[in-house]
Amino acid sequence: MIRIFGFLTAMFLAGAAWAGLPHKVFPSIDGGMLNLADWQGQPVLVVNMASRCGFTHQYEGLQTLYDTYRDQGLIVLAVPSDDFGQELSSAEAVKDFCKMTFSLDMPMADITRVRGAKAHPFYQFVKDETGFTPRWNFNKVLIGPDGSVLGTWTSNVEPMSSKMRTAVEAALRN
Repeated sequence: MIRIFGFLTAMFLAGAAWAGLPHKVFPSIDGGMLNLADWQGQPVLVVNMASRCGFTHQYEGLQTLYDTYRDQGLIVLAVPSDDFGQELSSAEAVKDFCKMTFSLDMPMADITRVRGAKAHPFYQFVKDETGFTPRWNFNKVLIGPDGSVLGTWTSNVEPMSSKMRTAVEAALRN
């Protein structure tokens, strides 16, 4: 009986954390919307990206990370942004570049603001919760299966680094 109560309490708290993520919806680069709540119960790595950045090679590592862990439940959400003046001029150009150059098939948002007063509400939430604001492209935010922010990383942390894989694997065990 205690085990069932504990399970139900955990499920309630997980739902509450996801409900606390404000404005979980991103416009999709393919049209329509991407709602983080659709992935409730799964870890989601949200990464702000740019196609003309010195870290653009990380697209390959992010796709490898996604391929490695997607069957276990990991979602990698690519969020193109021109906040640092290094993104292509249109969503269609970004989509074509990512598919043709890196064969990306992970979910991808439309070009989105990630910092400042006009930042997407998700990034404002992360800043309020953790103090973290992307300082450059390819910053990473890991949301746990329960909707909490598990970690944030700067551009210098490669997607397939042991630090990133360890965090993803721990999130997948929860």
